[in-house]
Amino acid sequence: MSTKAVDVVLVTGGSSGIGAATVKMLAQEGKTVYAASRRGTVPEGVSGKVFPIVMDVTDVYSVNGAVAKILEAEGRIDAVVCNAGNGIAGPVEQTSVEEGKYQFETCFWGAHNVIKAVLPSMRENSFGKIITISSVAALVPIPFQTFYSAVKSSVLIYTKALSLEVKPYGIQCCSVLPGDTKTGFTSARKFTAESQNESAYTKRFKTSVSKMEEDEKSGMPPAKIASAICKQLNKKRMNPTSTPRADYKFFSFLVRILPTKLMLWIDGLLYG
Repeated sequence: MSTKAVDVVLVTGGSSGIGAATVKMLAQEGKTVYAASRRGTVPEGVSGKVFPIVMDVTDVYSVNGAVAKILEAEGRIDAVVCNAGNGIAGPVEQTSVEEGKYQFETCFWGAHNVIKAVLPSMRENSFGKIITISSVAALVPIPFQTFYSAVKSSVLIYTKALSLEVKPYGIQCCSVLPGDTKTGFTSARKFTAESQNESAYTKRFKTSVSKMEEDEKSGMPPAKIASAICKQLNKKRMNPTSTPRADYKFFSFLVRILPTKLMLWIDGLLYG
């Protein structure tokens, strides 16, 4: 087991929400943090060794260029937190292929672009920690946000499989599964174009999304998720997954033990 400690950390989506909270917490711990975002800005109120870096995770050249700059300046990247993401809502029947791809481009392929870029240097150093941000929605499908649940499920499985591939090179992987969190993600959620037209789904769609938005607005502060991320980065051996807050951990446990039919029935009562 490696005795190396994490010092240089790259956080994507680091200018707001969970990413910003993570950047602040890592900086408070004295780590060197690169806050990546399309705007290339540092979160307000942050102090310490924090450096903004412009990165569009959906653009391979942007990602590779930003990673190269960090490696040139620091000589290594000890950890990466793949936090950049987006959300889209709408009935499946009213979601185009292009809109579905939009959901995957940032959350899945964006994470892959970043991970692919940092892996060579991590292998060379025989050390690295990779954290992806999945969601409890990966375990409990959310109706009318099917593509969000699908992409978060994909991120979760990707991270688990990746951990098997890179373990011999001293690289660890963990997927963090937040529940409802109070961030700007709620107001930034996009809706499919066709879902704005009256249809057989309209009433249930609006009710479901309204309930989800209420839960998010009264959800955990992003610092709660940041704390879970930092805890994993500071461990000698990261857990394969981390689910902040006891009730979400319990709910995740129920998903594994209860019959799928029963879980879907309960899920339908909540959001269907």
